[in-house]
Amino acid sequence: MTKQVETGTQELLCSITDYVATLTLNRPEKRNAMGAEMMPALAQMLVDLDEDDNVRVLVLTGAGEGFCSGGDIANMGKKIGPAAKLTLEEKIAGLQEAQEASSLALYEFSKPTIAALPGPAAGAGMSLALACDMRIAAESAFLAPAFGAIGASGDFGGSWYLSNLIGPGRAKEIYYTNRHIMAQEAERLGVFNRVVPTVDLRDAAQEMAANIAKGAPIALKYMKENHNLAVVSDLRTTMLQEGDRMVRALHTDDFANAAMAFMMKKKPKFEGK
Repeated sequence: MTKQVETGTQELLCSITDYVATLTLNRPEKRNAMGAEMMPALAQMLVDLDEDDNVRVLVLTGAGEGFCSGGDIANMGKKIGPAAKLTLEEKIAGLQEAQEASSLALYEFSKPTIAALPGPAAGAGMSLALACDMRIAAESAFLAPAFGAIGASGDFGGSWYLSNLIGPGRAKEIYYTNRHIMAQEAERLGVFNRVVPTVDLRDAAQEMAANIAKGAPIALKYMKENHNLAVVSDLRTTMLQEGDRMVRALHTDDFANAAMAFMMKKKPKFEGK
């Protein structure tokens, strides 16, 4: 059974099916460019869904044939361009706040996240896709920094995400030259976890998410914390946290029930307790 969730705007759609929440960027006529209504709604939904016990996995996707084309150039000009009636410091602070409320919040979302790309993810839209834990893409999808084409340098964490995924040398080359990472190359580089035929994308993303949602919610949360720490820390610090989270996981009802189910050769049912 699917539940539709009100987001406050038609620029962002939300539904929940079998513990999987799907957020759809819904401006297909503009390749789902980040709109003035979309981004505040996205920020709030990330908060709400993170706190919702009926959500165990989040899928972020785009309506139509694209994932997200990045910032709406016209809207960007009004907010942070030379014509905007704000001081330089106010413009910088506004962009930094928007980045934290969306891209950083997505990266730090306590539950597994999947970006499902029906088509291009460009500019800050690429950053949003890279902020997710995993990416599944249609054969027609590709990633494009796009910043250089308009004389911009990049935002929403894309340089950090891409450098961590493929290494700083490759990431710099892609930003400097503004070349596209096509689906097959992205899969080869490990940026895309899977590439599927376009017609299969929605079902494949839901299947991937549903399989993950069958896991123990607390254990999944701890796994994500461990892997996110591993990217920015050393082995000793990561192992200290792993030890802490492992023992905590062994004290959950989910672990006790799973151990019993294993002994009885049954499949465990996890409740997140």
